[in-house]
Amino acid sequence: MPRKTNYDFERREREKHKAAEAAKKAQAKADKKASERIFSDFNPTPGV
Repeated sequence: MPRKTNYDFERREREKHKAAEAAKKAQAKADKKASERIFSDFNPTPGV
């Protein structure tokens, strides 16, 4: 016998997964921006 579908649970799980991926992407973006800022502080562009 097939299982009974639970659409609300499945939708919440998809939304939770999507939110986690978005947070992970935002964190990576923030880390990259911070590392670029630190790198540019230590290595100023010559001639500027």
